[in-house]
Amino acid sequence: MNSPIYRFFGSMQRILMSEKETASQYDLIEGTFPPGAQSPLHVHANYSETIIVLEGQVTIYMPGQQHSLKAGESHFITRDVVHCVVNQSETSPFKAIVVASPSGFARLIRSVGICENGTNEPQQSFDMQLAAQVMAEIGDTILGPPGARPE
Repeated sequence: MNSPIYRFFGSMQRILMSEKETASQYDLIEGTFPPGAQSPLHVHANYSETIIVLEGQVTIYMPGQQHSLKAGESHFITRDVVHCVVNQSETSPFKAIVVASPSGFARLIRSVGICENGTNEPQQSFDMQLAAQVMAEIGDTILGPPGARPE
C-alpha cells in the first residue's frame, strides 16, 4: 500500500480508506503509537470510532471506565464520549486500525498531519491554528493535554 504516513499528535497515521472511497460512510486508518504515547483528551461530536488492536496493548480511558486491549481485541467509542488513548508500554509500540463512522477523521489527518517523506524528516511544521479550525469543522474538541483523563 502506497498511502502516505502522517505524523499526527505523537502518532503515525496511514489513511487506508477515506470519504473519497467510501462515499463518506467511514474512514479506515492504520495508526501506530510509540511507547508511552498518549492522545490528548478529546471528543468527536460527529463520528463514532472503533479501535481494533493489531500489535501491542492500549488503554482507552472514558468517563468512569478504562478498557485495556491487546492484539485481536477491539472497542467501540460512540460519538460524544470523552476519551483518550494511551500506550502504557515503555518499550513497545501499539498498532491499531481505527474505523471512524461517518468519515471525518481522515480529513483531519490529511489537513494537519505532517506528511513523512521517507527520511523521517517532516516536510512541514505542525500548524495548531489550522488543527483547531479543521477540528471545529468536523466536530472534534480537545479537552485536555496528553496525560489528562476523563472524570
